[in-house]
Amino acid sequence: MAGCCAVLAAFLFEYDTPRIVLIRSRKVGLMNRAVQLLILAYVIGWVFVWEKGYQETDSVVSSVTTKAKGVAVTNTSTLGFRVWDVADYVIPAQEENSLFIMTNMIITVNQTQGSCPELPDKTTVCKSDANCVAGSSGTHSNGIATGRCVLFNGTVKTCEVAAWCPVEDNTHVPEPAFLKAAENFTLLVKNNIWYPKFNFSKRNILPNITTTYLKSCTYDAVTDPFCPIFRLGKIVESAGHSFQDMAIEGGIMGIQINWDCNLDRTSSLCLPRYSFRRLDTRDVDHNVSPGYNFRFAKYYSDLTGAERRTLIKAYGIRFDIIVFGKAGKFDIIPTMINVGSGLALLGVATVLCDVIVFYCMKKRYYYREKKYKYVEDYEQGLGGKMDQ
Repeated sequence: MAGCCAVLAAFLFEYDTPRIVLIRSRKVGLMNRAVQLLILAYVIGWVFVWEKGYQETDSVVSSVTTKAKGVAVTNTSTLGFRVWDVADYVIPAQEENSLFIMTNMIITVNQTQGSCPELPDKTTVCKSDANCVAGSSGTHSNGIATGRCVLFNGTVKTCEVAAWCPVEDNTHVPEPAFLKAAENFTLLVKNNIWYPKFNFSKRNILPNITTTYLKSCTYDAVTDPFCPIFRLGKIVESAGHSFQDMAIEGGIMGIQINWDCNLDRTSSLCLPRYSFRRLDTRDVDHNVSPGYNFRFAKYYSDLTGAERRTLIKAYGIRFDIIVFGKAGKFDIIPTMINVGSGLALLGVATVLCDVIVFYCMKKRYYYREKKYKYVEDYEQGLGGKMDQ
């Protein structure tokens, strides 16, 4: 208890003030200056020069629109001679910051509502009606089982289903890709950006780009780095992949637009930087459910008025346009904050040198004696002498 009272009395009735002690030591002096130089280098080099700590920053607000162009020709036994334009292979016509280009397909024509044999697999192959459960529907089935076992072909029987018939056969994906000519299609990306804090806006079709140039240019990182028209094959190639391989089962590509702008300089130097990467990373050793695909149908009525449809399982490449960036402009508040932080950091040099001098050096007890001086209350000392 007495110890606690003594500590409390010391806390309440003692006051300490810094005392300046000049230590003439080459070792300590050099170490102090070296630490101070490192801190200054960090504050000036990293905080102010590299990170631009004197600037107020803002994140980009962006809008993107896209337009694809290109024509392809196919000639197959199912569809015959056919020309494919933008309205055929861009599905849907508009998306938010994305565009899907169909490059391959499995097409099932003239489907009608009825009953037909299911595709053969380990759950649908049967020998008699006893193997088929009426009303059942598996996760991967094309319809509702009728309970009958019917011929699928001359040698195989499968359970019959009520569905859109004939059912789709998607066991084999066409190779090469159905629309392999899509490699030469082009994509125009129009991007408008805004930094609300600085009320600064710009778009990726730069002021020096003319209508004539825009009709003839194609993006190239060396010769045309600011052309907003991209060849699809070049996008995939720039990401390190083969367009023809990717077109078979589809995938997702990212078109990245980086707007990093220093608004202390002229606005003409605020320019977009393009980069490309594949977003659906493929693992060769674990290639389960690869690519990108979905189904859609086109409905119509035949001459008898019966409803029919053409079912398409579309494989393709989805292009996601990803816009990011940061703008900075001089502001006195972040400047003063970082200057104050830098000055405070200089105190680290003093603390480090004190630790070494008072706890690590051979003459540490001598230096402690010079650093710390204990003084009694002057009035109490004077009163004691007078009593004597």
